[in-house]
Amino acid sequence: MATVSPSWVCTLQLPHDPRSPGIGRATLRTVLAAHDLPQLVPTAELLAAELLANAHLHAGGPYALRLRVDEAGKVRIGVWDSDPTVPKGFDEPGLLPPDMAESGRGLHLVRACADAWGAYTLGGDRGGKLLWAECQWRDLK
Repeated sequence: MATVSPSWVCTLQLPHDPRSPGIGRATLRTVLAAHDLPQLVPTAELLAAELLANAHLHAGGPYALRLRVDEAGKVRIGVWDSDPTVPKGFDEPGLLPPDMAESGRGLHLVRACADAWGAYTLGGDRGGKLLWAECQWRDLK
């Protein structure tokens, strides 16, 4: 049984290093287990893996993984990176990569597996964008 109460947030800053997506996924597994939410790990890890891979491949600098759990029973997985461009596969739901394309399907997986998703660009000193996806934890057994 999940013991989440009240809301909490965890943010992990990651360098642009090929090991960073794996470190982000391992951190996500550890944090969800520590909060007695192991039933969320498969879906949350898939969502985080795709968002982290996108940040690593398309942004030249550091990025960050943010997990937020609220009392309404939602876990939001967000990944910030310094590139302000929202990927076409994420903001245009009907757009699919060509059949023989070697990439471009990851964000479609996010849309298919998440209960909600979104993206927005950030202004100010930090800039960049934040891609996020949510999954429910309350009704999972």
